[in-house]
Amino acid sequence: MRRFDEAGIRPKTRFGQNFLIDLNLLQLLFESADVTDRDVVLEVGTGTGGLTALLAQAAARVITLEVDREMFQLAGEELAGLENIRMIRRDVLKNKNRFAPEVLTAIEEELAATEADARFKLAANLPYNVATPIVSNLLLLDRPPVSMTVTIQKELADRMAANPSTKDYGALSVWVQCQCAVEIVRIMPPSVFFPRPKVESAIVKITLEPDRRAAIPDLNFLHTTLRALFLHRRKFLRSVTLSAFKNRLTKPEVDAVLSDQGMSGMLRAEALTVEQLLSLCEALRQQLLAQEQ
Repeated sequence: MRRFDEAGIRPKTRFGQNFLIDLNLLQLLFESADVTDRDVVLEVGTGTGGLTALLAQAAARVITLEVDREMFQLAGEELAGLENIRMIRRDVLKNKNRFAPEVLTAIEEELAATEADARFKLAANLPYNVATPIVSNLLLLDRPPVSMTVTIQKELADRMAANPSTKDYGALSVWVQCQCAVEIVRIMPPSVFFPRPKVESAIVKITLEPDRRAAIPDLNFLHTTLRALFLHRRKFLRSVTLSAFKNRLTKPEVDAVLSDQGMSGMLRAEALTVEQLLSLCEALRQQLLAQEQ
């Protein structure tokens, strides 16, 4: 906070800025990311550069993004002399469904410039307002991070780790868990941030499981279908499936898919396990492919 006062900077709510000021928890975030000199690390939200400096000491390269002009300048002063840091002033997202092209290019360039066995990781105190699309969209990349170690709202962490038939279980839970292991490392009170948020936060580590991801035939189809199936949580499975595939699959075709899967149309999507939803989405995809032949 002293550094903010010296620079005459105040956090901006429109950027979702809540800075982690507990140095012990900052160290825990860094240690949980398990960064080595094989790693190219993406950080979203440079802030004052505290985490950035820790990452730079261990990583091959660090790409750090900051959208706030004043914070970008402040961090640049704090990080001067650390030559393995690439600072970019811009929003990580072009829109909620796409990363900014400059960000993807920077990742590709830094990976290409390191050793052949380089690993891509995300480590960040994520701005609350973009945490969900960042994690979701990174898992759509051809080369996703091998791990994502982030601070996020506890509510979002609970959603990522949720079990079926619970209030937090939804499309995000299935999308993350079908490719990754999710560990909630630490729950954090509002007092460890400046300014204090109104909710609890969590450090979460999301570790890619390559074999599980490789077993998914079409990630884009899965991502889109999961969102559609959970769009109206209280509707029954038959109804939401018909709505999701309106003008593409008939009622008899949807009923046949559900029957083959051993699923009642009177279930809700939230009652299905990750494996059941993967199987259902693939059966629906195969039904569409069969129509095209």
